[in-house]
Amino acid sequence: MKAARWASSTRTADENCKVAEVWRRQHRKKAMVLHFLLGCAVSAINIMVHALVTVAAVGVARSTGVRNTEWPRWHLMVVMVGTAATLMVAHMLEVFVWALAYAAVGAAPADSDLLYFAFVNYTTLGYGDITPVQAWRLIGPMTAMNGILLFGWSTAVLFEVLRKAVELRKSINFVGQAGRAAAD
Repeated sequence: MKAARWASSTRTADENCKVAEVWRRQHRKKAMVLHFLLGCAVSAINIMVHALVTVAAVGVARSTGVRNTEWPRWHLMVVMVGTAATLMVAHMLEVFVWALAYAAVGAAPADSDLLYFAFVNYTTLGYGDITPVQAWRLIGPMTAMNGILLFGWSTAVLFEVLRKAVELRKSINFVGQAGRAAAD
């Protein structure tokens, strides 16, 4: 052990304890930086996944929102449910990415359900029935921070899809009414 090598026979036991404590603090700081960097990397991957899914979902919602239909309320409901379902699939993929990261670094106790553990952290439920191993305790809050950010993003996307769909519906109805009035 490095701390033991630093200890010299000329040092007192108290000095040896101080040297060992300094070494432990330095080691913890390096480990925390590594954990932070891993959390940032996984968060960046999830942000990319969410961006790709968001672009696809908004594109589909916009193209289907333009269609004129006999049942506009049902059409709006289908667009909203489809968008929400797509975003939920994205969140499940993102939880899976966190579970893979937990498995890669051994962040959860042995024989833990990593997918469940990732879901609990990502959704900020915090049951506490599974806790990260002591060395990786920063990874849970990083997961929760990523989940909160992406849930907020999904909420904004749903609101924007609803707003655009209603706006398009109004413009289609206005054009349709103006055309009928001109024909009369």
